[in-house]
Amino acid sequence: MKRNSISLKILSIALGAVLFAMVWISMEYMAAVKESDISLGWNLILVNREHLIPKDYKVELTELSNGEKVDSRIYPELQEMFNDARAAGLDMFVADGYRTETEQQDLLDDKIQDYKNEGHSGQEAKKLAKQWVSIPGTSEHQLGISVDINAETLVSSDEAVYAWLAENSYKYGFINRYPADKTEITGTIYEPWHYRYVGKQAAMEIYSQNLCLEEYVEQLRL
Repeated sequence: MKRNSISLKILSIALGAVLFAMVWISMEYMAAVKESDISLGWNLILVNREHLIPKDYKVELTELSNGEKVDSRIYPELQEMFNDARAAGLDMFVADGYRTETEQQDLLDDKIQDYKNEGHSGQEAKKLAKQWVSIPGTSEHQLGISVDINAETLVSSDEAVYAWLAENSYKYGFINRYPADKTEITGTIYEPWHYRYVGKQAAMEIYSQNLCLEEYVEQLRL
C-alpha cells in the first residue's frame, strides 16, 4: 500500500512537470506572436507566423473583372503590370486576392482534410497543411495587398508567367513573397505565384539586394 502511494506521488510529480513544461512552451510561443508593427507604412506591414494582422486593420477593396478583390491602393500598379505582361505576349490572371478570416480558415480546414484523406493522422495533417496554408490572422491575403497570379493556360504557360514576374514585378512595386532560397526565413515553401505589393522603391531594393520581406524590414529597423 505504501509502495503504491509513493508510486502515485512520483506519477503526480511527473505529470505536473509535463504540464508545467507544456504551459511554459505555450507561453513562450504566445510571447513570440504579436501584432504587426505598421510604423513603416501599410505597404511594408510584415505578416507571418510571428506577426499577426492588427485587429483594427481595415482595407478598402476594388473588385477585379473575375470577381477577385484587392486593396484599392495597389490596383493601379497591378493593372499596369498586367497590361505590360499582355504586351509581352503573356496572358495571366489573379487566381486569388483578398480573403476574409473565414475564407482563410475554410482553406486551411480543406487542406487538413486533404492530408487526412491521404492517410495522415490529424496532427500530421495539420503540420503539413500549415506549410502551404497560413493560419487565419497570419495570411497576407487578408491584407488585400497580396495576389496569387497564374497563366491563362490556353495562351501562356505558368512557367512563362512566373519567369516574367520574377524579372519584372519589382518595376510595379511587387515582390515574390516566398522565394525558393528564403524558405528558412519566411517559414513558407516556395510559391512562384504569390506576389506582394511593397511599393516601387522597396521592391527595387529587395530585388537588387536579393532579400525577402523579413530581411528588408529588419534592415530598415537597424
